[in-house]
Amino acid sequence: MNSLKIHATDDSPEILFDLENKVFEISGKSLPEDVNEFYGPVMDWLTEYSKNPLPETTFNFKFNYFNTASSKIILDILLILEDIHKNGNDVKVKWFYPGYDEDMQEAGEEYSEMAEVPFEHIRY
Repeated sequence: MNSLKIHATDDSPEILFDLENKVFEISGKSLPEDVNEFYGPVMDWLTEYSKNPLPETTFNFKFNYFNTASSKIILDILLILEDIHKNGNDVKVKWFYPGYDEDMQEAGEEYSEMAEVPFEHIRY
């Protein structure tokens, strides 16, 4: 399985799923015009990864903004991570949020209640 790297644009986040360095991160702004088109390869990659994951997966979310359509995809990603965790693998989600952004902090708290996976909330 190859790593996945998608460069950020003005409307879409950077995706970095680097198996060799054990880095799984989505960062930036997420408001792509067509979320299914943008996140399709991401979901396909994660679904394939979930079949044979690393023993430890730390997944970083570093959004500074995401729209409503992206919020559903974020939950879908978390549910895949939850499945990996329930199958006995060590999974941790790190939710980074700017210290001034209460909405992003609350979003992370809400996601941590929806998915049964260890969460760490990190203010920066």
